[in-house]
Amino acid sequence: MSIDQDPIDPKGLIRESYRIDGITPEECRSIFLDWAISVPVGEDSLDHIRALLSRYRGDHADHPMTAVLSSALAPAKAARRRGGARARRA
Repeated sequence: MSIDQDPIDPKGLIRESYRIDGITPEECRSIFLDWAISVPVGEDSLDHIRALLSRYRGDHADHPMTAVLSSALAPAKAARRRGGARARRA
């Protein structure tokens, strides 16, 4: 790891997303997923997301990446069972 490398955003994906003019929410979600799968096992991704929001939200409150990061902190919706025998009889 280089001296300048950010331990929270080692590839600079989130940082660069904030520098792209006209980036869309869909592009931000794709970048976020790439970032998320790169978080090392055993590290708390929610803590990293909070740190990223703390770093960028102030100057970029209306940026689509801020919305993506914020939604990543929201509790997941409960999964619903779909299909099964009951659905096949209907």
